[in-house]
Amino acid sequence: MQADRSRPIGVFDSGIGGLSVLRAIRKELPDESLIYFADSAYAPYGDRTDSEIIQRSREVTQTLVALDCKAIVVACNTATAAAVAQLRSEVDLPIIGIEPGVKPAVERSLSKRVGILATRYTLSSAKYRSLVERFGATAEITVQACPGLVETLELPGDHSLRLAQLLDTYLQPMRAAKIDTLVLGCTHYSFLSEAIRTRLGTDVEILDTPGAVAREVHRRLAEVSALAQCSGTLPSIRYLTSAKDLAHSSAVVSKLMESNIVLEHG
Repeated sequence: MQADRSRPIGVFDSGIGGLSVLRAIRKELPDESLIYFADSAYAPYGDRTDSEIIQRSREVTQTLVALDCKAIVVACNTATAAAVAQLRSEVDLPIIGIEPGVKPAVERSLSKRVGILATRYTLSSAKYRSLVERFGATAEITVQACPGLVETLELPGDHSLRLAQLLDTYLQPMRAAKIDTLVLGCTHYSFLSEAIRTRLGTDVEILDTPGAVAREVHRRLAEVSALAQCSGTLPSIRYLTSAKDLAHSSAVVSKLMESNIVLEHG
């Protein structure tokens, strides 16, 4: 892959949550070109069957492969749990997934009271249950599924009141359990980290995974000598989506990225 250092990194999610991972990769690897695919027509993946998630993950991955991506980042906990093994068996590229940071949360918690916010699909997945069995035996873990958060974040416009109501509801069990460490188990929730911090206070450490994913992308590309070299120009970022309403999707992405972004049909 030495001759292909300038090829882009492909990143996908069921919607806009993976933009938090895209942002972390740009910070970690500022010389890399990126392509982001928001599969918004099928969002949220958590409402889909395993076979649907696997099929969509395969189709989006093949789109990114056809665009000459040198690595694929599955920036979605649900898609990682359902499809990453299948993708790795089919695609001869580095495939980097994402999963809730149960292990580092338990290790860093002083009180051994840990909270996890995630989608219902992630919390019911075999991958999540395995993480808890492997690393959660020494801690009291409070889990909370958060229906409605992803869907509300995907809407254009200001929905801060609805988000505040949902957060107040979903964080109440965390306060009752007196956790000192909280895992954000969905990439969408990264955009709510400050609102969550305001509600739980600075004594609760919030563990988010985009930074860890970006460092893993760095490591995997370095292993195969595929890191881009500084060219002196700002690398490109393309934004693709399966959504029919490009104006709607562009408005949502622009709001979260705090920049005027125009999406293309993928």
